[in-house]
Amino acid sequence: MTHPLNGLDGIDKKILDELQIEGRLTNQELSDRISLSPSPCLRRVRALEKKGIITGYHAHVDQDMCGLAINVFVSVKLEKPTEGNMRKFESLINHMDEVLECYLMTGTHDYLLHVVSESLKTYERFIRRELTPLSNIAAIESSFAFGQVKKRSRLPL
Repeated sequence: MTHPLNGLDGIDKKILDELQIEGRLTNQELSDRISLSPSPCLRRVRALEKKGIITGYHAHVDQDMCGLAINVFVSVKLEKPTEGNMRKFESLINHMDEVLECYLMTGTHDYLLHVVSESLKTYERFIRRELTPLSNIAAIESSFAFGQVKKRSRLPL
């Protein structure tokens, strides 16, 4: 399978880079920044959306200002990591708002979760009421982040 970015030219990459910096650019502003007239610029953006390269637009929200100061990275090991058990776990995790990200991992644990919480008390409630009751969990390990050193959502194109 060909990687989608292999078919993109320099203009498409400029469009993606500019929209990653500022997703609320008007088409006119975007076309000015990449030195392309508005109509072809809009066609290219729509094509990138249609191909699934641009998957959406969102606002970056300050986590601390929203009262979610705690970041926890949770390693989960399943008792039996069969395909059915993994699908069930992934489906349940997808409905937990506290879980921002979930990665299927290699190594001693099957999953790595990024969980946010208001406090240690609310995190404890999440573990007791949401995560621990899930069937097929062999082990849960929590690592608390002291602070964030780098956060980047802009891909290096």
